[in-house]
Amino acid sequence: MYTHQKNVITAGKPLTPDSKVLVMVHGRGATAQSILELANHLPVEEFALFAPQATQHSWYPYSFMAPSEQNQPALDSALEQLDTLVNGLLTQGVKSENIYLLGFSQGACLSSEYATRHAKRYGGLLLFTGGLIGQQLETSNYQGDFAGTPVLITTGDPDPHVPVSRVEETVAIMEKMGAKVTQKIYKGRPHTILQEEINLAKEILSPATVS
Repeated sequence: MYTHQKNVITAGKPLTPDSKVLVMVHGRGATAQSILELANHLPVEEFALFAPQATQHSWYPYSFMAPSEQNQPALDSALEQLDTLVNGLLTQGVKSENIYLLGFSQGACLSSEYATRHAKRYGGLLLFTGGLIGQQLETSNYQGDFAGTPVLITTGDPDPHVPVSRVEETVAIMEKMGAKVTQKIYKGRPHTILQEEINLAKEILSPATVS
């Protein structure tokens, strides 16, 4: 069951203060509806799902490795859209450690940039082929403490959009800020999401309970 809010599609369980929430951020040229379909492959039956929709199917116009000013004002607007969504969840009583962010490609870049500018203990970050945004990374933008947040970040080697070097830079910054990062680089992998990546995401979304 999908419901539409302003620029957001929601699905899954109704939102309560005790909810686990998965925010799913689509890639360039895709839709909120299309990224929500990925939930069919994930253990999120008990989650409330939120998928924001980018204007004209793109969060910002140029490569995430372009000088940041070239991607303005769209980049700031996209970050603000995510901030409004996440702060709305927090205002309704959802704990940050129950909020998970998932993105693919441009959506993974936006999710990683947003979360690192607002680092706190999230449930997890699932960054399928993405990294922090900018030609040079402005470390002064990155604030807070991930406090052990589990992070999955992936790319192909080579990937047409996301170089391994940027993933490695992203991992170094996130780890310095307290994240527990799993980095996976797949030789010769096309620009897609592999079953192994789904399996690793499952471990973050439903960690094994200790008996």
